[in-house]
Amino acid sequence: MAIKKGYLSALSPQAGLAFSFVLVILLGSALLSLPISSKTGHIRFIDALFTAASATCVTGLIVVDTNSYWTTFGQMIILCLIQIGGLGTMTFTSFVVLLIARRLGIWDRQVLEQSLTGTARKSLSQLLLAAIALTFILESVGAIVLSWRFAQDYAAGKAIYLGIFHSISAFCNAGFSLFETSLIDYRGDVIINIAIMVLIISGGLGFWVLFDLKNFIKRRNKMHAASLHTRLVIRITLILISAGFIALLLLEWQFALKGMSMTEKAWAALFQSVTARTAGFNTLDISTLTNGSLFILLILMIIGASPGSCGGGIKTTTFAVILMMIYARMRNQKQVQLFKRGLPDTTISNAIGIAASAMVVICVMCLALLIAESLSRPLIPQRVLFIEVIFETISALGTVGLSMGLTPMLSLVGKIVIILLMYIGRVGPITLILALAGVHTKNIRYAEDNVWVG
Repeated sequence: MAIKKGYLSALSPQAGLAFSFVLVILLGSALLSLPISSKTGHIRFIDALFTAASATCVTGLIVVDTNSYWTTFGQMIILCLIQIGGLGTMTFTSFVVLLIARRLGIWDRQVLEQSLTGTARKSLSQLLLAAIALTFILESVGAIVLSWRFAQDYAAGKAIYLGIFHSISAFCNAGFSLFETSLIDYRGDVIINIAIMVLIISGGLGFWVLFDLKNFIKRRNKMHAASLHTRLVIRITLILISAGFIALLLLEWQFALKGMSMTEKAWAALFQSVTARTAGFNTLDISTLTNGSLFILLILMIIGASPGSCGGGIKTTTFAVILMMIYARMRNQKQVQLFKRGLPDTTISNAIGIAASAMVVICVMCLALLIAESLSRPLIPQRVLFIEVIFETISALGTVGLSMGLTPMLSLVGKIVIILLMYIGRVGPITLILALAGVHTKNIRYAEDNVWVG
């Protein structure tokens, strides 16, 4: 406790959150480096670090096949990292503190706010317990359904293990699979598709939205109504899923979907639309998709999931706020409005800052990855490499985990770049900047001047 008060309490909430992910990644790397973790008995540390970072940051990009390379012990380490990373490292820490001390200190509350909601809206203790409970309830139901389905193809023990692993991976939006081709073999399976998609969407809505929906359904208080945040998240999520589904179905009808039945085409397009916003599972070979479909996936990956969820990206609400700001400016409105409610200027500036930071990170890291991979793979056509690198960069930053096949062939520098991207994507560019710079506000206000823009 003395260490916490002396050192951790001196950190800002952003620094505490960022630091906690680093510790878990390093611990996971050490465990995965043990001979008992891999079937060969040895693994390069960079590959162990990459896998630990991908699991903790719930991304799903892999440099070695999860099932054939890692032992059951190694797979369980990966699963634990996924669960910790999905909920947020500080969520677990705060939960333990709450169980032991029966209350949260000021520092614990600040970090938990940063991890779960960004601002305090309800009792943090109540929200924390609800987040933990909802997570394990949904994952348990998903595991039961998936285990029942897998039992038709595998022995009972194996089916249960597959059900638990894929349920946690799906809810945490991690995208890790024990099948070499992800879920391609279950492309037209109704049970697998529905179960995985429901878990992905639930994990991507955000703990606050799940908490709010739970209260709304129970209707304990007749005056209770879903918050503006919840209504926006639900609406934009449905719009993105529908738009992605229609676009992929039309663009790939005579290409990647060719030869499939109508039902299988629909399931494949819908599944890929859902999973593209941070989950990482796939039922289509990404490398075979047309350029139009890849562009749609890039947009969905950049947007990502919702705030306070297991997913990454700039977040659905950020995307919606920026769109509404553009709409307001086009109509010369002084106030940005959503559902007959005005949004504060701080929300608008935060949304712009998040999106701008993400674009800067994408540009810088994409250039670094292009240089590194061009030097290590000179025989690959540069135009092909360009598309692969852009897709890999955005997939890593959005903690999605989809790949065109570049990940296993990454150079040492390339792996380091992707690790940094996954970490930044999970923690958040703004959070990381504040963690590195510290929270230093200047109260000095200078005389205003003007410049032309646009």
